[in-house]
Amino acid sequence: MDAKSISNGILRAIATLVGIALLLVFIYKIQAIIAYIIIALVISLIGRPIVRFLKYKCKFNDNLAVIVTMTIMILFAVGIVSLFVPLIIEQGKNLSLLNIDNLKANLQDVYREISEYFSVSRYKVEQSIEESIKKSEFISNIDLSAIPNMFKYIVGGIGSLSVALFTIIFISFFFLKDSRLFQKGLLTFIPPQNEQSVINSLEKIKNLLSRYFIGLLLQIAILFIIYTAVLIILGVKDAIVIAFLCALLNLVPYVGPLIGGVLMVSLTMSSNLGADFSTVVLPKAIYVLIGFMFGQLVDNFFSQPLIFSNSVKSHPLEIFLVIIISGMLFGAFGMVLAVPAYTAIKVILKEFLSENKIVDKLTRNL
Repeated sequence: MDAKSISNGILRAIATLVGIALLLVFIYKIQAIIAYIIIALVISLIGRPIVRFLKYKCKFNDNLAVIVTMTIMILFAVGIVSLFVPLIIEQGKNLSLLNIDNLKANLQDVYREISEYFSVSRYKVEQSIEESIKKSEFISNIDLSAIPNMFKYIVGGIGSLSVALFTIIFISFFFLKDSRLFQKGLLTFIPPQNEQSVINSLEKIKNLLSRYFIGLLLQIAILFIIYTAVLIILGVKDAIVIAFLCALLNLVPYVGPLIGGVLMVSLTMSSNLGADFSTVVLPKAIYVLIGFMFGQLVDNFFSQPLIFSNSVKSHPLEIFLVIIISGMLFGAFGMVLAVPAYTAIKVILKEFLSENKIVDKLTRNL
């Protein structure tokens, strides 16, 4: 090998590294767009069965089927958001957020009742309350000059959110209208000899993930029904909204249910701040916690195994390990994406490495 060949190889290696670096920088710069595309893909996978039903059962044309589907999904999302407005207003009243003196008095009453119920030294509790209140005096020293900047940030946030929503809706519309749009774009970068394998993989991934996301909606619906029944029976205000929020948090594996349980108990207690702690607040919180645990048992032992085994064709233990490992590597965001990503990887491996013994055992049910 002469010096010219060595220098050409070095130059090619440097050019390759520079190209990879530029590609990574480009991806980093457009990460928001990539996030919008991923969200639009998820929306299109959820709406795909509705579009197919309208097209083949109701005989709608492509545009009308997509418009009706998008309208249903947007109205559903708007309805969900509107549900939380009364809850926020109600909790704001309960906690006296606009009256600092009443808020301090309520906290003192709660701490005092806790100390009396559990036989804790009232002096120590009240002393800790006073220290906390003294530390919170910064509320009265807020610089009013910061209000214009705060307003500017709020307006900027609303503008960014509006752009994001419009972009996601726009991309989702065309993904729903042409289910092969993403596939056509991806095939541009695929060698011709591998195109058919990629097409087969994408079609199978779309079918499995559509069933998975619909299964998640069913899972949320089951938890929502259980939580709503528990909260209504116990007479908790805004039971439907609280139940839906806690059921929605269940989408984050393992961490979400813990947050949901704390939130459900906290909102139950804050809705009864004026009642007697030992006879009303604490028993009602305990009953709510028992109902929440019952819902989690139903979800963990019945709903989730059925959804995972029937939608993504994976064993529950297999899914459990994948979610735990993803959480350790990428945090809560990794846990949310673990099952869809693992399913896509399994389909791709089956299509391209089906002769491998390990791959064959992992993908036998696909």
